[in-house]
Amino acid sequence: MQSTFWFSAGLSAFPFAMAGEPWMVALGIASWVLAGLACLLAIGLVRRARRSRQWTLALEGTCLVGSALLLLIPIGANRGPVSLMVNIVLPFAVFALLRGKKMRAAFSSARASARG
Repeated sequence: MQSTFWFSAGLSAFPFAMAGEPWMVALGIASWVLAGLACLLAIGLVRRARRSRQWTLALEGTCLVGSALLLLIPIGANRGPVSLMVNIVLPFAVFALLRGKKMRAAFSSARASARG
């Protein structure tokens, strides 16, 4: 879900590039790269790869820190309910779900059963 948000954000940057703001091309491509990374991490999570879990936790933690900074620093960031749900609640939910003891055990036992 988060990957589709990043993909659509990247897609929506390109009309601004055609309207005379060429740096928006770089932002659009960066959003697409992030969306692709999120898709690869999601595939790794489905396959229960331990590194995928660790990288996803790092990505979601980074997203939470960045979103908190956007909310705290008065630079004109959107503070509506949709922005809060996408930028704060969704990464926090993914982070909380992957952080628990049961999930840690599930990823470690999947690796052990694949070897055995």
